[in-house]
Amino acid sequence: MDYETLKQRHRAVRDDYPDNLNLRIHRALSWWQRSLIAEDIDGRFIFLWIAFNAAYATEFDERYRLSEQTAFRTFLEKLCAMDHEKQIDFLVWKEFSGSIRILLDTPYVFQSFWDWQSGKITQDEWQKRFDAGKKQANRALASGNSADLLGVVFNRLYTLRNQMMHGGATWNSSVNRHQLRDGTNLLGKLVPIIISLMLENPRTLWGDACYPVVKDA
Repeated sequence: MDYETLKQRHRAVRDDYPDNLNLRIHRALSWWQRSLIAEDIDGRFIFLWIAFNAAYATEFDERYRLSEQTAFRTFLEKLCAMDHEKQIDFLVWKEFSGSIRILLDTPYVFQSFWDWQSGKITQDEWQKRFDAGKKQANRALASGNSADLLGVVFNRLYTLRNQMMHGGATWNSSVNRHQLRDGTNLLGKLVPIIISLMLENPRTLWGDACYPVVKDA
């Protein structure tokens, strides 16, 4: 699945699609395209995360605003439910199964590990949370639940995303290469599947896109 194919698919149907969905797909496609020409893995990860964000992020009433992690978990569940060709299942259980298991065993992409390092919680607290997270992942692994497993994986990737976006990592650093490489490879395969599923399901309630385009009067 390549960029030009998805771009042409969108052009062929956009006149009949809701504006909010068109905006999401257009933005996600633009950032995915940018990731494809990134010359370094740090930049590619960031561009892919923005593409993912463009696809799922929704405007909520502030009184009912979900946490970002809850929002993308809900989004992933919706995608898995409509993925009749089981493309996501293939990524999770076949192509990236080994990488996912390694990622889930890595404390450096688990936020509570860093909360312990900064003195916010005790070592015992972070270890209990880490063990609980691994049990949750093992339940998803045992049941074959792709949405649940991806939810745990994206919690880890969200920590990596925060390290990058908030200046908590050095460009081209040697200390986070494995998790960054694996996360980037997974996102690189998942983002076009997400865009394709959105194209195939225009009547699904995707919600209002964040920061809608405002034209000058």
